[in-house]
Amino acid sequence: MNRSTAQLKPLGLEACTALDLAFADFLQAQDPSSDPRHYWLAVLTSYQMGRGHTCLDLQALQDQAAALLGWTAAQAQVLPADLSAAAASLPWRVGDGAPLVLAGKTPLQRLYLRRAYQAEQDVMRALRARLTQPLLETRGWVAHLNALFPPDAQQNGQIDWQKVACALAARSSLTLITGGPGTGKTTTVVRLLALLTAQARLQQSPMKTPLRIRLAAPTGKAASRLGASIQSAIAHLPSALHIDPPAAPETLHRLLHFTPDAPLREVPELACDVVVVDEASMIDLEMMARLLAAVPLSARLILLGDKDQLASVEAGAVMAQLCEGADQGGYTASTVDWIQVHTGQDLRQFATASDCASSWLAQHTVMLRHSRRFAANSGIGQWAQGVNAGDTRTVKTLLTHCPIAQTAQDPLFPPDVDLLSVQRMPHPAVAMTVQQGWTRWLTLLQALRKPQAVCSDAQALLLIESFADFQVLCALRSGPWGVDNMNFCISRWLGWGAELWFSGRPVMVTRNDPNLKLMNGDVGMCLPTANGLRVAFVQAGHIRWVLPTRLDAVETVWAMTVHKSQGSEFSHVMLVVPDMPSPVLTRELMYTGMTRAKKRLTLVLASQSVLLQATAARVMRSGGLFELTGESVE
Repeated sequence: MNRSTAQLKPLGLEACTALDLAFADFLQAQDPSSDPRHYWLAVLTSYQMGRGHTCLDLQALQDQAAALLGWTAAQAQVLPADLSAAAASLPWRVGDGAPLVLAGKTPLQRLYLRRAYQAEQDVMRALRARLTQPLLETRGWVAHLNALFPPDAQQNGQIDWQKVACALAARSSLTLITGGPGTGKTTTVVRLLALLTAQARLQQSPMKTPLRIRLAAPTGKAASRLGASIQSAIAHLPSALHIDPPAAPETLHRLLHFTPDAPLREVPELACDVVVVDEASMIDLEMMARLLAAVPLSARLILLGDKDQLASVEAGAVMAQLCEGADQGGYTASTVDWIQVHTGQDLRQFATASDCASSWLAQHTVMLRHSRRFAANSGIGQWAQGVNAGDTRTVKTLLTHCPIAQTAQDPLFPPDVDLLSVQRMPHPAVAMTVQQGWTRWLTLLQALRKPQAVCSDAQALLLIESFADFQVLCALRSGPWGVDNMNFCISRWLGWGAELWFSGRPVMVTRNDPNLKLMNGDVGMCLPTANGLRVAFVQAGHIRWVLPTRLDAVETVWAMTVHKSQGSEFSHVMLVVPDMPSPVLTRELMYTGMTRAKKRLTLVLASQSVLLQATAARVMRSGGLFELTGESVE
C-alpha cells in the first residue's frame, strides 16, 4: 500500500470502492504526485462516477462535501483542507489525452473522467446543432391539428398541453415532452404521428417513401408497453387521420447497435424521419450521446419521460437536467405568439420576462400537467404530488389520515392508499395483504398446480396479465426489508417450497439475450406444458415458450426494486419502506414507486420518520448540461 492509499484508509473501504482506489493508484504509478490531495481528487472523481454523477463538482466539494458525496459529517472531516484548490495543479489532467479533465470557470469548476467529459460534450454539441436548425414548414396543418384536438373538447378553459406539444414538435427537429403518469405522453405522440403522416401525404410525390418512424425505449419491458399504448391510442384517432401502426418499438440497445465495445465504434446513422424514445429519464449520458449521433438532423427526435422519476442507473440525469424549469415554461414572446396563432392556447402566464434570459431548450420543451390516471382528489395523486414537491408537512398530514390496511370498514371498496405499520419483517399483516393482492391470480393458477396439468397460450396470457394486478416494490435489494428477503418470504406465504422451478414462478430477465430475443426487464412465468415446465413470455400480444434451462440470467420477481419497476404499472402496489434511512431513499424513488400504482397503493412502514426524510432528500447529480439549458435564444 503506498503512502496516499494509507492516507485514504480512515474512509477507504467504508465509502470508496476498490476500483476507485485502483484508478488513483494507477495514475500515481504512471505520473507520481507529491501532493496527497491529487490522489483524493482522482479517487473521488471515480467514486462520483460510480454513484451516477458525470463529474466531481468542486464548488460543492468545498461547501457541502458530506451532502455531495453522501457521507456522514464524520467521514467528510477526513478530507484534506483546500481539496478543491488542488485541482488546478493536477498532473493527470495535462494534455489532450489526459485521463482527467478540469472544466468550467471558477467557482463552477468540475473534474471529469475523460470518457464522461467527452460524452457530455457530444450531447451538448448535438443538441446545439438541433436547436439551431431552421424551424420546419408548418403551413396548412392547423386544420389537421384542430381535428385531432377539437376546440369544443377543451374544458374549463384549461390549456391543452397535448395540443401545444404537438404543435411545437411539428415545427422542430427536437422536442422534449415530460409529465407524470397518466398525463397522456403516448397519446400526444400518436396524434403527432397522425399529424406528421397527414402532412407527408399532402407533400408526397410518386417517388417519395412513406414517413419512416422508429420507436424505442431503454428496456424491453418499456418498449413493449410503448407498443401496446400506441396500438390502443391509434384506435381513438379520427377516421380521416387514421394511421397504420408503426414498426414494433425496439430497445435502445437494439436500435443503436449497442454492444460492450460500442464506444469504440462509429455510430451508424439511422434511416428515419421521426424517432420517438419513451422513458427517456432512464437514458444515461453515454447512451444519450449515441442516440443523438445516430438520429440525422433532418429527422425529428421526440423524447418522452417523467423528469421527476429516478434517473438512469448509469452516470447522468440527462432528462431531468434538460427539463429543469419545465414547470415554469420559460417561453419567449415569439413562441407564445406562435402558439396562440396556431393552437389557440394562451401561454402568457408561462412566458419568460425577456428573450435574452430564456433557454433554447425551453422553446422545445412541454410539460403535460393534467393526469387522467389520478383525479385531483385521489389519494395516490395527493401522495405523489406531496412527495414529489418535497412537502413534508403535506406528507405528515397524509400519514395522519391514512387508513390502516385491512381495517377499512368496507372491504369491497378499499381506499386507494392505505398503511401497514410494522416493526419487523416478515409480518403476518404483510403476508395477508400479499395473499389478498394476488387472489385472482392464485385462483386462476390453482388448476395448473395439479399433476398432469397443461397450460394453453390463452391461460398463460391471462395468468401473466392477472399477475400484474399486484406487485411488491422495495427500495433496497438486501436486508430484511429488501427484495431478496421479500422474495424468500412471499414464496412461502403463497405455499411454495425451496424448489427452483415450479408452476407459477414469476421471473424477470436481468440481462439482454439476443439469441432468445429477451431483454433486460422482461417478465415471464413458469407454467406446465405437454413437454414439461416452460417459461411463458408475452411478445407482441402472443405467448412465447422458453425452456427454463436456457434462461441463465433470470431472478424470481414476487418483489422487485423500484428501479426495476420503471416503465411498468400495476393495479395495486405494495411499497416497502425500510426501517432505517439510506442514501438511496429519496423523493424521486418514493415518487416513482408510488406512481407505479394505478388504483391502489399500500405503504409498508416501520418508521414514519424514514419516509419523511426520504421526502426531504433529492437526487442531485453533478453535471455540466446546465451550461446548455442556460444558454439564450439568438
